[in-house]
Amino acid sequence: MTELNAEDSKIITLARSSRARTGAAEGAAVRDETGRTYAATSVDLPSLKLSALQVAVAMAVSSGAEDLEAAALVTAGAPSDADVAAVRDLGRKAPILVAAPDGTLTATL
Repeated sequence: MTELNAEDSKIITLARSSRARTGAAEGAAVRDETGRTYAATSVDLPSLKLSALQVAVAMAVSSGAEDLEAAALVTAGAPSDADVAAVRDLGRKAPILVAAPDGTLTATL
């Protein structure tokens, strides 16, 4: 894997922190076109189920973001097709950084 720049390392750290704080299976963070970041974990309510990446993208959209520069997902698994689609809806060219729970980059989509 290639070396991450400081901004990409930051969103992985934010995703890891969100995950650790709540004990969630996954954490995510996105960076919008102005450099603002949004970190989230999954939502699992009886009437609402969203992945961490979906929540982070929704937070960005509801804050007025028009594009994403990058997205990060910290998980023991892999992003779902719905996760990738949510990121691509807002940031067609944004890399999706997938990291293991220890923060090690495992893939870039």
